[in-house]
Amino acid sequence: MQRQAYVPGLTALAAALALGLTGCSSSGGTGVDAVDSKAGPASTPAPPGRYRNLFEPCGSVPQATLKDLLPGAAQLPDKDREQAYRGTAAVTYDTDRRVGCNWKADTPDASHRLRLDIERVVSYDPAVSDDDRAQEVFSGKQIAADLPVPPQTPQTPQTPPATQTPGSPTGGTTSTTTSTSTSATPPASPAPPAGSAVPPATSTPTAPATTGLEPRVLEGLGQVAFLDDVLSSDGPNGRHRTVSVVFRTSNVIVTVEYVEQTGGAAEPPDSQELQEKARNLARLLAERLEE
Repeated sequence: MQRQAYVPGLTALAAALALGLTGCSSSGGTGVDAVDSKAGPASTPAPPGRYRNLFEPCGSVPQATLKDLLPGAAQLPDKDREQAYRGTAAVTYDTDRRVGCNWKADTPDASHRLRLDIERVVSYDPAVSDDDRAQEVFSGKQIAADLPVPPQTPQTPQTPPATQTPGSPTGGTTSTTTSTSTSATPPASPAPPAGSAVPPATSTPTAPATTGLEPRVLEGLGQVAFLDDVLSSDGPNGRHRTVSVVFRTSNVIVTVEYVEQTGGAAEPPDSQELQEKARNLARLLAERLEE
């Protein structure tokens, strides 16, 4: 048998390398394992919104409701009447994010427009939920509507408690009649000279009367809601009123816009009637979202 050659120092070098590798793989707290063990738990993303898709808008309004909102459609020919009730879908690029529909019916005396917009808000910030982002969008719409701020009632300053004279019994008051009390009385103001004008008494300005039909925040519709009402002029003989009802449910914002336009000798559109019809449709759509 041939003997294997011996190389001086090779055995010592191999041992040193083995020792070095063992030190690198040991749990000494300086390797990758130590870094991973110190990493904290991953942050929990904000919860998603309740809704993942939207319903078809043009078919969401019953025909009986459309007949009430579009009274002029009954006078149209059959083909035009069917088209008026069918509506026209709004052009959107993602029907899971935004949908809408428009209806209209014209008559010689008045014309009516109905617009429905439904938006599903999605937050791209993992720290902000879809609902919170939707509330930000809703608040922006409310600010844009320039809703009136309710007046704040001024607080009446409290009367300071009566001071107690040193040496008097606890809880009691002392009454002393001294010459200083007479001198402390302010002198009577001199009468104005004869013939001088007496300044008129100042009157507190009164707030304008309200009718209950002003733009306002609505209760009992979705989670938050508001109504806007704007009357505009179309020349000397034309008027059109736009009533908008906007509400939010979770991460969905619904806008109902109802417009009536009159011309000639016709009366301006009635605010109460348009508001009632727009609110009724908004309630119907809110119930649809709860299905």
